Amino acid sequence: MILSQINHRNVVKLLGCCLETKVPLLVYEFVLNGTLSQLLHVPNEEFPLTWEMRSRIAIEIANALSYLHSAASVPIYHRDIKSSNILLDDKYRAKVSDFGTSRSVALEQTHVTTRVQGTIGYLDPEYFRSSQFTEKSDVYSFGVVLVELISGQKPISSCQSEEVVRSLANFFLHSMKENSLLNIVDPQVMNNAVEEIVAVAKLAKRCLNLNGKRRPTMKQVALELERIRSSEEANFIQQIADEDSDMDEMIEASIASFSTSGSFLKDSANLSIDA
Repeated sequence: MILSQINHRNVVKLLGCCLETKVPLLVYEFVLNGTLSQLLHVPNEEFPLTWEMRSRIAIEIANALSYLHSAASVPIYHRDIKSSNILLDDKYRAKVSDFGTSRSVALEQTHVTTRVQGTIGYLDPEYFRSSQFTEKSDVYSFGVVLVELISGQKPISSCQSEEVVRSLANFFLHSMKENSLLNIVDPQVMNNAVEEIVAVAKLAKRCLNLNGKRRPTMKQVALELERIRSSEEANFIQQIADEDSDMDEMIEASIASFSTSGSFLKDSANLSIDA
């Protein structure tokens, strides 16, 4: 019912359903390249996930969630945003999937009160305490996905022994507090667009605020990610322009030098003939 109301290029498309089986079957569009989780956490040296790809995927997810929250005919809370629910098509474009726990809400409704459901590591602590899920709970989960994209690490991991479990969100927030963000950035992207990565990390920190009211909306998140990327592209274009300008100056200097030398040689030849 919820998917039938959605039409967005970054949301997996429902083609139909089969009611002739004991358990109804849903038929989705075929999405070729698996999940974002697989791409991030299963090593593939032949296909490194560049920062440019990660940045684009983050924007696509944010745009899809912004659409669900504020542009769909009825607002929709996804309620299980995680990297394994982000599918990638043949061009590695993001497709938000798995709406099994999603809820549509009335325009004036601010939250839904439910039994706590979700995935450990992505679950909004505020929702866990209150059982009240808001649009900002999706924002928190998206913040964890952003940190995954930055770090290449899993949302929950074991440290030293199976008995010690580390939350990526808490580890990230601690790193930001200690000004040691670069220690957790994925080595694959460490040398690329550091300023953009830091800007995205600051946005992720806002998404992970323990007070839901202080988190940005998904619309604000999508706009900020677009602005960060546009700023980085503008800097890159300016860098190329500066390099071209430097090259032009070198060429002009060489031409001027050649012209002066040619004039000197001509004058020397005239002087020899006159002599």
